Amino acid sequence: MVRDLLVLIELAPESLVRLEAAGFKTHVALSAEVKAGTLKALGPQIQAVLTNGSTGLSADEMASLPQLKIICAQGAGYEKVDLVAARARDIVVTHGPGTNDASVADHAIALLMAIVRGIPQADAAVRHGQWAHSRQPRPMLSKKKLGILGLGNIGQQIARRGVGGFEMSVGYHSRHPRHDSPFTYFDTPVALASWADFLIVATPGGAGTFHLVDTTVLKALGPDGYLVNIARGSVVDTVALISALTNREIAGAALDVVEGEPEVPAAFANLNNLILTPHIAGRSPEAVTATLQLVIENLTAYFSGSPVLTPVP
Repeated sequence: MVRDLLVLIELAPESLVRLEAAGFKTHVALSAEVKAGTLKALGPQIQAVLTNGSTGLSADEMASLPQLKIICAQGAGYEKVDLVAARARDIVVTHGPGTNDASVADHAIALLMAIVRGIPQADAAVRHGQWAHSRQPRPMLSKKKLGILGLGNIGQQIARRGVGGFEMSVGYHSRHPRHDSPFTYFDTPVALASWADFLIVATPGGAGTFHLVDTTVLKALGPDGYLVNIARGSVVDTVALISALTNREIAGAALDVVEGEPEVPAAFANLNNLILTPHIAGRSPEAVTATLQLVIENLTAYFSGSPVLTPVP
């Protein structure tokens, strides 16, 4: 039996083909306008939704889907899926922990290296005939202090890369200390930032981490410190970050995620101590294949009457 699947996130054509081959008729709705039209026209027949943490699915949207049985959040995050509304209707919600952790950790280290060593800035200078201007001394990464905000699966992989690849000392802050961790726990983000040379944000999104990195944390990181965010844009206070970068209160920042993405603040364009990538940390071919495969396995399990593999806890 073919099931109607509402897709709210961008997928490659080959991914849509894989979903169709698995027995799902896909209805892609990426913009608010298309989504509204799709919900109105096809809402009564949609049985499954594919989304992600930053796109989510609201209670009002669920109300437009009377036959909805399962929501799959691709990737680990699910912060904008209304879990209360889903549970009130016994709608199953799944996510994809572990499917893109290595890719995101790789990208975090790549961003850290790029901003600390000034790679994009040096490349641009050389291309514009400014060879001598681009040969300014830049800090090393080796044997520095790496602070990680959020020591989940991704945070731990970043930590291992820091220790094993660069002989870094690693400290972290999370809601609770991990007693099985060899790394140093700091009880507040400010304490962690005060200690660290580099601060990488690897927390979940959502209300609990909203603007966790604020003016106080950035000032604690200091004029020689660097910030990397591969988590969610909402974790970093954008106004505070723009001020810190403009006034050189921190040395630089590299962001894969931005508050309000895909819209980007105009002020970012004038900051030469900022590097941006368009939320691609988890979009390696290997990770894309793994995340979609888990979605297919969860959907197939549910509609065959078996337990899903990775329910949201």
